Amino acid sequence: AKMGQKEGRMENNEKSAESVNQDHSHEEMVDLGSKENSSEPKSENVQEHAGNEGDVTARMNELNDKYIRLYSEFDNYRKRSQKEKAELAKWASEDLMKAILPVIDDFERGLKSLQEASDINALKEGVELIYGKMKRILEQKGLEAMVSNGEAFNPDLHEAITQIAGEEEKKGKVIDEVEKGYLLGGKVIRYAKVVVGS
Repeated sequence: AKMGQKEGRMENNEKSAESVNQDHSHEEMVDLGSKENSSEPKSENVQEHAGNEGDVTARMNELNDKYIRLYSEFDNYRKRSQKEKAELAKWASEDLMKAILPVIDDFERGLKSLQEASDINALKEGVELIYGKMKRILEQKGLEAMVSNGEAFNPDLHEAITQIAGEEEKKGKVIDEVEKGYLLGGKVIRYAKVVVGS
C-alpha cells in the first residue's frame, strides 16, 4: 500500500510538473505571440513613414516646378516691360511732332515769300498767325505759360535772378519777368526767371 501511494504521488508530481511545463510553454508562446504582434505595427509605421516621405518629396518637386515656371514668367514679363519702356521713350514725342509739322510747313512757305515780299505788315501778320497756331497746338498738348508779373514770389514756380529795392507794395513780388516759365500738365517744366522787389 505504501509503495502504491508513493507511485501515485510520483505520478501526480510528474503530471503537475508536466502541467507546469505546459503552462510555462503556453506563456512563452503567448509572449512570443505578443512580441510578434507588437512587431507588426512597427513595420506598418515604417511603411507609413516611408510613404509620407514619398508624398513630401513629390510635393516639394511640384512646388519647385511651379516656382521655376513662375520665375520664368516674371523674367519674361520684366524683359517685355523694359522693351516696351524703351520703345515708349523712343516714340513718346511722335504725336507732338506730327502736330507741329504743319507749323514747319507754314514757316517754310513764309521764308519763301519773305524773299519776294515788299509789304512788311503782311509779313508781320504771317509770323503772328504762325506763332498763334504753334501756341494753340502746344496748349492742346497740355503746355501752359506762367503769369508771373505782379504775382507774389513763389520758389515753387519762380527763380529769382536779382532783387531790386523799390516801393513797399512791390516788396516780395515779381517786378519783371526775364524768361517765361512753363507748366506741362500742371508740372513745372521750366521755372520763370524773375526780378523780385525787396
